[in-house]
Amino acid sequence: MAYITCDKITLRYEALTVLENLSFTVSQGDYLCIVGENGSGKSTLMKCLLGLKPVDGGKLTYGDGLKRNEIGYLPQQSQIQRSFPASVREVVLSGCLNGKGLHPFYTKAEKERAAEQMRCLNITELADRSYRELSGGQQQRVLLARALCATKKLLLLDEPLTGLDPLVATELYSILQHIHDAHGITVIMVTHDVECAVRHAQSILHVGKKESFFGSCAAYEKTPLGKRFLGDAVEPEHCENCVHEHAEVQHE
Repeated sequence: MAYITCDKITLRYEALTVLENLSFTVSQGDYLCIVGENGSGKSTLMKCLLGLKPVDGGKLTYGDGLKRNEIGYLPQQSQIQRSFPASVREVVLSGCLNGKGLHPFYTKAEKERAAEQMRCLNITELADRSYRELSGGQQQRVLLARALCATKKLLLLDEPLTGLDPLVATELYSILQHIHDAHGITVIMVTHDVECAVRHAQSILHVGKKESFFGSCAAYEKTPLGKRFLGDAVEPEHCENCVHEHAEVQHE
């Protein structure tokens, strides 16, 4: 059974229907990028995947042993979050709160897990630095370490590359690929960068008001929807690591 199954779901934002009759699955080991225009419902969908908002139609189910408090989440950063007055160690440790329940203190195991994630993200030397003093790329590494403290199964990222320069963004993509490949963590990422999405992900979920798509990167590139958003920017050989599978465009 898949980690997440969405069966013909409808999502509304206030009184407006933003997504309708959308179906897709996310299984263990997947690397899925969610793309689409502004206002297409990507953020609303993320809230549903996190269990923060119920679907307004259809059915969303969790399976394969996944619980909602086992999902690591890296949200979009606001200016207030960028100025958060805490040390790097404190920010990373706070990711362990996801599964603590009513226990008020961090355990030795949780502190060791936070230290492990800081080592993996190469930010150990920043542990005692103030989070708000870091560069944008360093802050994203800290938030990624925090999200990884919350999960060993599924990582959700909402526009993690926004505001980063191209070199730092490329580096973050490499880190995510390593986390997925070496640690077996399933990745779902919302991004506006469709070109990079098809180069790095295994599958694409394109959400839109008139049509949507769910399937492999290679299949997406061949659809009218994919061609319209990609143009000639990505050649098929650039996506050679993607999973080739049958996919179809879903018309709402």
